[in-house]
Amino acid sequence: MSEGRRSTELLARAVICVLFTWLSVNLLRDFMQTGRVTGLLLLVSEFMVVVLTFVRRPAQLVDRSFGATLVTAVSIVCPPLLRASDGGVIPDAATAAVSALGLILVVVGKMALGRSFGLVPANRGVVIAGPYTVVRHPIYSGYLITHAAFFLAHPSPWNALLVVMADVALVRRALVEERVLDRDASYRAYCERVGWHFVPGVF
Repeated sequence: MSEGRRSTELLARAVICVLFTWLSVNLLRDFMQTGRVTGLLLLVSEFMVVVLTFVRRPAQLVDRSFGATLVTAVSIVCPPLLRASDGGVIPDAATAAVSALGLILVVVGKMALGRSFGLVPANRGVVIAGPYTVVRHPIYSGYLITHAAFFLAHPSPWNALLVVMADVALVRRALVEERVLDRDASYRAYCERVGWHFVPGVF
């Protein structure tokens, strides 16, 4: 790895750790004050991003275009900026249950992905096991669910803006990843078997 790429990797890891620490302080403080657990489930999901960022394998092909970098940055930076707020739309037990469903998808997806996990759209090996036999982006599906649950538990204009920005960028990021992976014959064969991006029968 070149010196420039190594420096970029270190910077990305440092930024992710700082954002996660900021999110942790906010959500742990809210839990200590209110006992609401929905935010803690989001925290677990984001912690997995930190861990897998450090153990991921080198990419065979990386999209370093401005567009790919932008959607990746927005989808990664926005969730840690979410903040606990008062006045949940529905009881915390309900939002926690929805968030737990999303977290299960994230965990199972990341277990199947393993060291093939990445941030910027790239080919780190084609994974076709576990939840990837149902949809192409089960981890992102889980993120969309956990983000929605968090917003219902902590509705505010700030959180609404961040969730919309993060999720629009996340969908776009998924499509950019597919464009990169489409250069791999094994991925094209996989797409012929699994046609749905996020939700079976919907999209």
